[in-house]
Amino acid sequence: MNNQTLVIYDFKILYEILNELESHINFSLLNVKKLNDLNFKTLENYIVISVKKQNIENQILIDEFPIHINKLVELINIKFLKKKYYQQSEIDIGTYKLNLNSRKIFNKKNSINLTEREANIIIFLYNSKKPVKISKLQTEVWGHNSKLETHTVETHIYRLRKKINNIFSDENFIKSSKAGYTI
Repeated sequence: MNNQTLVIYDFKILYEILNELESHINFSLLNVKKLNDLNFKTLENYIVISVKKQNIENQILIDEFPIHINKLVELINIKFLKKKYYQQSEIDIGTYKLNLNSRKIFNKKNSINLTEREANIIIFLYNSKKPVKISKLQTEVWGHNSKLETHTVETHIYRLRKKINNIFSDENFIKSSKAGYTI
């Protein structure tokens, strides 16, 4: 079953029309009369469509009539695609988010622009289940064999740690031990 849900808020006729087209749409439908009855936390990937402006994210407001059903379904599909693209472009790393498109790491208060190499270091360390040795970073992040001097990797890590500490006051984002580096 598809995990995309179109929540139709207080717009019964639209629900009935889209329900008739169920075999031609690639999202599930949910009809609600009150948004309070809906638990948004249980919906992973949703869009709300209504004729009333609501203070919620992911809303499509229908304010022009008549509605051309082909255009409406196209608009819904585009909204779902954009949402999916946005979700895939951000990685949660503890209390931070790393946006892969803009190469920014941020929390609720601050953000830092990263170089491509810095973003790749963070991603590789984050995805590693155990501490990563310098030689592994050399081959996996730099794409070099052991001819690359180890101080190049150490310098990048040092600068990245300093950058994060200066903005986020987080000395423990990248930890080092005898076993290697971890996030």
